[in-house]
Amino acid sequence: MSEITPRSDLSAYLTRYPQEAGLGDEDPATVLDRYHTPDYELVNDGVRLDRQRLLDHVRPARRRATGLRVEVEQALVDGDQVAARYRLIAEMRRGGTITTEIYMFGELAADGRLRRVTQATRGIPG
Repeated sequence: MSEITPRSDLSAYLTRYPQEAGLGDEDPATVLDRYHTPDYELVNDGVRLDRQRLLDHVRPARRRATGLRVEVEQALVDGDQVAARYRLIAEMRRGGTITTEIYMFGELAADGRLRRVTQATRGIPG
């Protein structure tokens, strides 16, 4: 797998990161650090998640989901700013599918990794 960053290919990041973090065999911390700076901060629907809280979220998600798919509608990079609109579709171990539409706005570090992201989400009925 070639090294990509959110700056070099935002759509590939949006597709790869959930797969690698949510379903991969690699340590979630290694995956997180590949795409995000050590001080990365995500504000999701008004809730602030630092690195540790993100890792605490990813580990149990690996047990709940059997499949993940991302459909990118828009992905824009302008200097150190990024914006995207996409859907995350998760197939759950206990059956059913959860589809979430995500509106993301972020800031990149000089090395192309994400430093900060603010996103709003909405569930889409299955």
